[in-house]
Amino acid sequence: MSWAAHELESYVIGDHLKVKISYLAVLIGCLAPDMLTKLPVYGIHLGPLDIDPRSEPWIYHRGWPGVGPTHSFFFGVLVALLVLWVFRNRAWALGLMIGQWAHALTDICDSVGTMLLFPFTTQHYTIGMWAYASQQGKFGDADAYYSSLGGVWDMFWLVLVLFGWKALTRDFFFSRIVADDPAWLWLRRRFRLSNRAMLALYRAYFCYGAARIFAWTTIARLRSGDRAPIDLTWGGPSFVDKAPSSWPGWGTFLLNTVRGVALLVLALWLVWVLVGRRLWERAGEAPRRTAPT
Repeated sequence: MSWAAHELESYVIGDHLKVKISYLAVLIGCLAPDMLTKLPVYGIHLGPLDIDPRSEPWIYHRGWPGVGPTHSFFFGVLVALLVLWVFRNRAWALGLMIGQWAHALTDICDSVGTMLLFPFTTQHYTIGMWAYASQQGKFGDADAYYSSLGGVWDMFWLVLVLFGWKALTRDFFFSRIVADDPAWLWLRRRFRLSNRAMLALYRAYFCYGAARIFAWTTIARLRSGDRAPIDLTWGGPSFVDKAPSSWPGWGTFLLNTVRGVALLVLALWLVWVLVGRRLWERAGEAPRRTAPT
C-alpha cells in the first residue's frame, strides 16, 4: 500500500484534468478505499479495546471475501452513481470516481496488488515494485515501505506536485478549484472561513503528505537501523516476510483479464444505458424555480 502518494496524487489530477471536477471529491476518492478498511489491518488498541491485527491482513484488505472490492473500478462507478442519484452533482461524481480509480491503480505497485476488475474476476493485478508489509504492524510496515522502492514512489509523487507548483498557487485555487466546486463557498459560509483559511485548507494535504514522507523515513532509519537496511531492489525489502504470491500463470491470468475486461465493459454500458445517462442528464439540469405567489 502507498503511504503518502494518495494524499499527493489529488493535486496532480486536479492540475492535469481539463474537465470540471471537484478537488475535494478527488481527495476523498483517493483516500476512501482505506479510510475505514485499514483499521483492522494494523489492529485497534484503545484502552480496554484491544483487537489484534489479522494474521493474513492482505486477504481482508485486498481480497474477497474482504474489503478488496473497494480497490476495484466498479466500486468507483457505484459511488459515482450514488452521488448522481442523491446529490445530482456531476463534479463530485466524477471526482470521487477518478480519485478512487487513482487509489486502486496506485496500489497495484505493491506485491499484493488489487482486484481491479472485481466482481468479474478476483484476479489480483500487481507489478510487485515493493513488498506489502502491513502484517508487520504499523511501524514494521513503515520500516519496510521507507526502506524500499515504496519510499522512492512517494518521492516521485512529491516531485510531480512540485513540478506542477502552479496547482498550489492562490490564483489556481480561486480560478479553478473554487470556481468548479460550490462546496468551497458552502464551507466559507458555514464555518466563516476567510480566503486565507480556505487556501490553507486546500494546501494542507500537500503539507501533510510531504511531512509524512520525511517523518516516516526518519523514524524508520532511527528506529530500526541495521534491522531494516535500505533495499532498493525490485520487490524489496528482503527482510520482510512477504504475502504468498497469487500468480496463477500466464494462461489463467490472460483468461481472467480478457473475461474481466469484457464483462466490465458490458456492465458499464448497461449501467449507462439503464440508469447512468438519465442520472447524468438530470444532474446537468438547472434547478426549477417556482413563480412567486
